[in-house]
Amino acid sequence: MSVGSVLRALTPLGWLAAAAAALVLGFVLLGRLGFRWDPLNLQHKRLEAARTQARDATALAAAQAQARRIETEGAAAQAQRVDHYHHITGAADRATTAAVAQARSADDADHPLDNRRADRLRDHDGELCRVAPDLDGCAGAAGLAGGGDAPVRAGDPAG
Repeated sequence: MSVGSVLRALTPLGWLAAAAAALVLGFVLLGRLGFRWDPLNLQHKRLEAARTQARDATALAAAQAQARRIETEGAAAQAQRVDHYHHITGAADRATTAAVAQARSADDADHPLDNRRADRLRDHDGELCRVAPDLDGCAGAAGLAGGGDAPVRAGDPAG
């Protein structure tokens, strides 16, 4: 059988099958040569989706790194505030201990309050205000009475 007799023997359905086979073979060969046919632009859409996802992941990583940096700075600042607080409370405790020891060992410890004892108490208050100026009654605290003395509050004994 020759090629011409085979071509004459094909029915219209055979011609359709041969054309489809030739078309598929052409697409396969073109695909192997590097040609791509993407009429719906699906490859570009997948590429854009991957780029968007990568940008979002990068932004998320940057935000998390920023949050960790801020958290570390906050922890360091908190540790510094705690150290400062312990320093102030230690200094106030030392000043108070010294004032109490001095008051108890003074020769006038059992006598009514006179000017020397009042001066010692004022000196101790001044030392406490130097160590922690935000204490009530210190110059740095809000709500002071005139003259720098602590304000008298309701319920305080007059004395």
